Amino acid sequence: MTISPIAIPQTTKTGPAIQSGHHLISQLTTAELIVQCLENEGVEYVFGLPGEENLHLLQALKSSSIQFITTRHEQGAAFMADVYGRLTGKAGVCLSTLGPGATNLMTGVADANLDGAPLVAITGQVGTDRMHIESHQYLDLVAMFDPVTKWNTQIVRPTNTPEIIRKAFKLAQREKPGAVHIDVPENIAAMSVSDAFTLAKDAQEPIYASFRSFNHAASTISKARQPLILVGNGAIRANASEVLTEFATQLEIPVVNTFMGKGVIPYTHPLALWTVGLKQRDHVSCAFEQADLIIAVGYDLIEYSPKKWNPNGQIPIIHIGTQPAEIDSSYIPLVEVVGDIADSLGEIMKRADRTSKPKPAAIQVRADVVAEYERYADDQEFPIKPQKLIYDLRQVMGPEDIVISDVGAHKMWMARHYHCDRPNTCLISNGFAAMGIAIPGALAAKLVHPERRVVAVTGDGGFMMNSQELETALRVGTPFVTLIFNDQAYGLIEWKQMNQFGESAFINFTNPDFVKLAESMGLKGYRVASTGDLIPTLEEALAQDVPAVIDCPVDYRENLRFSQQSGELACKI
Repeated sequence: MTISPIAIPQTTKTGPAIQSGHHLISQLTTAELIVQCLENEGVEYVFGLPGEENLHLLQALKSSSIQFITTRHEQGAAFMADVYGRLTGKAGVCLSTLGPGATNLMTGVADANLDGAPLVAITGQVGTDRMHIESHQYLDLVAMFDPVTKWNTQIVRPTNTPEIIRKAFKLAQREKPGAVHIDVPENIAAMSVSDAFTLAKDAQEPIYASFRSFNHAASTISKARQPLILVGNGAIRANASEVLTEFATQLEIPVVNTFMGKGVIPYTHPLALWTVGLKQRDHVSCAFEQADLIIAVGYDLIEYSPKKWNPNGQIPIIHIGTQPAEIDSSYIPLVEVVGDIADSLGEIMKRADRTSKPKPAAIQVRADVVAEYERYADDQEFPIKPQKLIYDLRQVMGPEDIVISDVGAHKMWMARHYHCDRPNTCLISNGFAAMGIAIPGALAAKLVHPERRVVAVTGDGGFMMNSQELETALRVGTPFVTLIFNDQAYGLIEWKQMNQFGESAFINFTNPDFVKLAESMGLKGYRVASTGDLIPTLEEALAQDVPAVIDCPVDYRENLRFSQQSGELACKI
């Protein structure tokens, strides 16, 4: 596909332009041209912090249609761009200055890259005239960002800017999506570009799998007696939820989702076995033990290692995805169907015949997981058990409402017990598992979907890592609720220590008064004093027009009880 240049209009928001024959001669700086290219890509927001080395970019953004959101920490900016990219499929953009600003940005960039969220990170840098000597705050950022990005580069020739920006967005958004990085030296940002232009977006047509792979997959599925579908985030990115639900229903094959595949099939569907991914043995493990074929749809090995569910590599696998399967001794597909996921499922469905096959034995697993879930519906013990806390949260949230889970012990319970009707309504950092994502992520979710209710679910440890972004949320007008699982400890690490050593160490801390902290920032603060308080408190907090914080004591004795129960679990199927 030919990429054609588009001339920047004669009157621009970032600088004047003069028409000269058929060619546009622009009096633009490189920074202004970067912003023109970002506008051309449809960028709505840039999240970041101001700094000396990105002053020219900030000045250009001041006159742009793009909204610059000043955050309180670069990590928060990157997490916002991360979640924006995951929810929209368009690259979120974050900006920092050089040195410590750039290193602060890296955690969120790495998270986006491993979780398959499109993101473009832009960093300021010292001038090219200072890079050959030891210089204040100078680090080789291209070398630093290389391990955590799909691609990264430095702009050293202003005229190359349109190609660099276009390539960055194309690579960030192409399957598998991820992060890219562009480093902008301050002297390059200030330079004039005489022949400024932007590039048209080249059409990226879907790639379709071969008829041969459809036929092979359909034949294999038709012969299997107890197949099981394992669905991951790739199916959500491919907008394949509807066709996957039809596929499972028509062929009567149970479905298990990864942490990042929640909602790809409604959790109320009779074939939905809910979530796999815990390190502990769980009811869903029984479904894998019974299966004689795994149909992996949009599944990325980083979501849940195949060594956990296919340790000996003996279960036959059909891989359905937009990319070939990754190499792993426990994941060697019998059939690979590589192309548009929705199209592949539809074509296989036409060809497969399971009319004479036995009913799926794994349906018993659904009965077990539903019974386990419902056990806590009327539990009134306090502090609240995590199962009950999540059960009540699910009752309050609508099918389209969004929860963003931080990382910690609560993440394990959210993964296990928070179930979804729709894709992208429960977002969990899984590949990189970065603490601190929930609050900035919730801000981004509210920007993308202002009509939906949004809850950031976090532990007290994760809350204190990026709680400063609540001020950002108040300032930009994104009211959401932060629900804190408060145990005054790094609960997940305590859980691991107790399982491994029978004792814990170095995990306890004290907290500020979260209600007073919220109120001091101009937010609403609540403290749950009894289990019966939780639902009315959530409802009241969600009705506020400013961000709200709910401090909720949690009983994490359930962690070890779950570990004990999982060790004693016997499969019924």
